[in-house]
Amino acid sequence: MTNAPYTFEREPYRTELRVRVVETGADATRPFAVLDETIFYPEGGGQPPDQGTLDGIAVVDVQKKDGAIRHYLERLLGEGPVVARLDWPRRFDHMQQHTGQHLLTAVAADRFRWETTAFHLGAEVSDIEVGAAPLAPADLEALEEAVAVEIRAARSVTARRVDEAAFGKLPVRTRGLPEGHSGEIRLVEIDGIDLNTCGGTHLKSTSEIEALKLLGTEAIRGGTRLFFAAGARVRRRMGGHEARNASLRAVLGAPDAGLVAAAEAKLEQLQAAHRTARALEEELIEALAGSAALLPGATWVRHFDGRGGDFLQRLARQLAALSPGKAVLLTASGSGQHLFAIGFGAQLGIDAPEASRRIIEALGGRGGGSGRVFQGKAPTLDGLPRAVEILRSMIGGT
Repeated sequence: MTNAPYTFEREPYRTELRVRVVETGADATRPFAVLDETIFYPEGGGQPPDQGTLDGIAVVDVQKKDGAIRHYLERLLGEGPVVARLDWPRRFDHMQQHTGQHLLTAVAADRFRWETTAFHLGAEVSDIEVGAAPLAPADLEALEEAVAVEIRAARSVTARRVDEAAFGKLPVRTRGLPEGHSGEIRLVEIDGIDLNTCGGTHLKSTSEIEALKLLGTEAIRGGTRLFFAAGARVRRRMGGHEARNASLRAVLGAPDAGLVAAAEAKLEQLQAAHRTARALEEELIEALAGSAALLPGATWVRHFDGRGGDFLQRLARQLAALSPGKAVLLTASGSGQHLFAIGFGAQLGIDAPEASRRIIEALGGRGGGSGRVFQGKAPTLDGLPRAVEILRSMIGGT
């Protein structure tokens, strides 16, 4: 294996390379291959690993381990020559986000004195953490515009390696070298803007970032996290927003500028309807409990279609309060669920927890409760006749 920089560092735009597998193995049941050269970037510095194929076998992860770069594969691969092919859209996306982060970090520090303390490149959204208090919307707009100016300036982006002596004399922006580092240090420079230590893959020019959009902020550990998207992600997000807006326009019957107001109005209507339905349900529970209390017998069994567990529980509790000498077994079915509630009046001389346990067992269900009301779910209601039989045998009467 060569000690010189790998191809992914020397030629970040290279998408295919003939290489040789020099070692194979398995790490935690994942097969891997070590190559004599590689175009695949291993995870590090906030940048995810590359993906692609080795002779058609998917490379699903790339990591540095024990002084080598391990290419984790979907299945085993033998030693010898192979063709490595990079998932270029994924790599270019990472280059856009990572170069965008360098530019964002540099502008935030130089123009606004907001120093970056961490970076994360996500699958959809990336972020940096800056040592600054929550930022005003006007500050974010100014930062975004300042970054846009440098994107339009098409500043060149280059990488080079220097020794430790030269490194000490350069105005490098860095959060420190890795512990135990020795030898040459890789620097990435945005002409006239930034000189930074970094091992990642980057674009040739800030113009290739295309655009960078700040998406929001979040307070964290005394600082602020800035979320952003760059490059093709901005266009994809814009397309997604437009598609959603088109659907919302059709559903709500409002233009873009009125979508929020229309959604709020619909929500208010829904909440009002919910309150009305809740009040009607309370009236229904009171009417059912009142009529059941007038019926002869010590037990009342009733099934409801489409009612929820909360309805059953409230009805059982209401009836137990109105008819202290009655026991009630209520069931309901809907949306693939079978629910039940059991209530015992206070005048019944019965061990309510033990009685409910036997009824729940007959139903083949699971449940619980407290006092004299119990509720739960059952896979079916096939056991209901047996449950009713047990209830009536314990209470007496019909």
